[in-house]
Amino acid sequence: MSERILNGDTIALLKECDSGCKMATESMEQISRMSDNQDLVELIIRYNKDHIRLGEEIHQYLNSAGEESKDPHPVAKAFSWLQSEVKMMVKGDAHQAASLLIDGCNMGIKSLNEYKNQYTEADQRSVSFCDRLIGMEKEMMADLEKYL
Repeated sequence: MSERILNGDTIALLKECDSGCKMATESMEQISRMSDNQDLVELIIRYNKDHIRLGEEIHQYLNSAGEESKDPHPVAKAFSWLQSEVKMMVKGDAHQAASLLIDGCNMGIKSLNEYKNQYTEADQRSVSFCDRLIGMEKEMMADLEKYL
């Protein structure tokens, strides 16, 4: 089986999308464990599954080029985890959970658009993955608004 050849911008964009999916998944899993609102938990689980599926597609495309996936930066991951833990312990209601997730979606949308604009030579498939992830984040934000 021959490896697909991907240019540097494509690989970089794919890795950032992969990292973003992982960061989102970890945050959703953390917050869903701490929420007592069943409707919100079901919403989070649905979006978490969508992020996992997209992350698997991205990972497969990276693997087809002999590339490894990218984990979120450890400091960003630790900061996100700690912030969510503290805020959910202080006031762990559905409003707080939705607020944290919306903040994460906003950061993801901003970062992904920056990467998409930075990696202008990325192939159409990787741009499509990025656009799908941005769309997923926007849709999730809209669905979370009713909990604010």
